[in-house]
Amino acid sequence: MNKHFLGDTAVLLGRSLRHIARSPDTIITTVITPIALLLLFVYVLGGAIQAGAGSYVNYLLPGILIITIASGISYTAYRLFLDLQGGIFERFQSMPIARAAVLWAHVLTSLVATVISVVVVVLVALAMGFRSGASVLDWLAVAGILVLFTLALTWLAVIPGLTASSVDGASAFAYPLIFLPFISSAFVPTSSMPGPVRAFAENQPVTSIVNTLRALFTGHPVGTGIWIALAWCAGLLVVAFTFAGITYRRRIS
Repeated sequence: MNKHFLGDTAVLLGRSLRHIARSPDTIITTVITPIALLLLFVYVLGGAIQAGAGSYVNYLLPGILIITIASGISYTAYRLFLDLQGGIFERFQSMPIARAAVLWAHVLTSLVATVISVVVVVLVALAMGFRSGASVLDWLAVAGILVLFTLALTWLAVIPGLTASSVDGASAFAYPLIFLPFISSAFVPTSSMPGPVRAFAENQPVTSIVNTLRALFTGHPVGTGIWIALAWCAGLLVVAFTFAGITYRRRIS
């Protein structure tokens, strides 16, 4: 059964990746917003923002990567919704295909597309002066956190993709996630924020993840912050995966 599931997932993943290859505007659209924000904050607003010593692009990049991930996952919901409306799911149900493979193919496709988008954003940041003192292990830790966070948000995106009544409704859920980094340490230190806003910013997942990524990029000790970031990512992943599975079973039953 496991071999059957892996084989089915690989076939369906190839199908989804071919769609992206034929329509690269998905990835282009995903990276436009993060790159635009990177340029805006570094070259227009960066001079007026006090974010400590060092280049502001170094401070900014972790938050921009989170926005890149949040921008990309809306396409997971969008593609799922289109498959449902097109009757693809019903067609798959009539075939000897592992049911979970359909969702995993969409999730892994989103992961591949997001990785490409993140790489593009990092390359743009390097051209803008981003420099890192991270070791190979630090970079691996950064990659691991970003992948885990992408999986968590992607499984979260599966839910509106299966339940939305319109294309706009399927993708609109990502907007609050894109906005969340703005109320965190992604753009400015939380110490500059008023009391209630600071309390929220310091106790939401983006701040702990951004702070951990920033420490890893600079090669500084991450302390217990990395465990808080991993706990947020893992917790979101478990909750999203569970509810996505329940929603999927109800949808196809």
